[in-house]
Amino acid sequence: MTNVGEAIVFWICGGLAVVGALGMILSRKAVHSALFLAMTMINLAVLYIANSAPFLGMVQIIVYTGAVMMLFLFVLMVVGVDSSDSLIETIRGQRLAAILFGIALGLLLVAIVGSAIADMPDRGLEEANAAAGGNVEGLAVLIFSDYLLAFEATAALLITAAMGALVLTHRDRWQAKKTQRELSEERFMVGAGHPGNKPSPGVYARHNAVNTPAILPDGSLSLESVPAPVRGRDDSLIIDHRQVSEIVEITETGSADGDAK
Repeated sequence: MTNVGEAIVFWICGGLAVVGALGMILSRKAVHSALFLAMTMINLAVLYIANSAPFLGMVQIIVYTGAVMMLFLFVLMVVGVDSSDSLIETIRGQRLAAILFGIALGLLLVAIVGSAIADMPDRGLEEANAAAGGNVEGLAVLIFSDYLLAFEATAALLITAAMGALVLTHRDRWQAKKTQRELSEERFMVGAGHPGNKPSPGVYARHNAVNTPAILPDGSLSLESVPAPVRGRDDSLIIDHRQVSEIVEITETGSADGDAK
């Protein structure tokens, strides 16, 4: 028999867990799906703790919610997944197949859990913990005695999956890494572009904005001093050459007066 507090915790946390699971499936953005899944895991941890299983509750929060799910979330935030790309089905019928497999997996889990608890004695978790000396001790007895083979197989599977991910993401280097001397020689090769830093904005211009080109000694403009994106969208770079000549003339006159003084 459950008391009123346990019933309230179950219906609130259970409802939130179901809402988070539905939100994870129905959300159109991968980041929102990860947040909904974290919400479901936190509510499951509360249910574990409320049912006298503090070890499972802490593991659910620390390992799954705090480490695994936050890792997924940070990876999605760094890499970035466009919602339009995530909705494109590369394999025909994969959504229907996923729904059918999900229903089959749910029925299989219900059947397994039902058959496992059918022959269990009618006693609560508190009595089971007391018989083993505590929740952690009871789990240790089950893991390292009755379910030792399943535990070792799961550990081997996780290690194999981690090694497989490392192997798939590793890329062999086809060529030797270039030295600093080779990189410097490539920068000064003919046709390699500007070897050094681009000229700064024009010092003789009326303003020192980024879209103001530098003025070369012969009076012409150096459009290389302006970044390429600015050159592509700024029409003000088309400056009358007479204006440039006036700027150069004023500059030369000022420098001549300074020499005279």
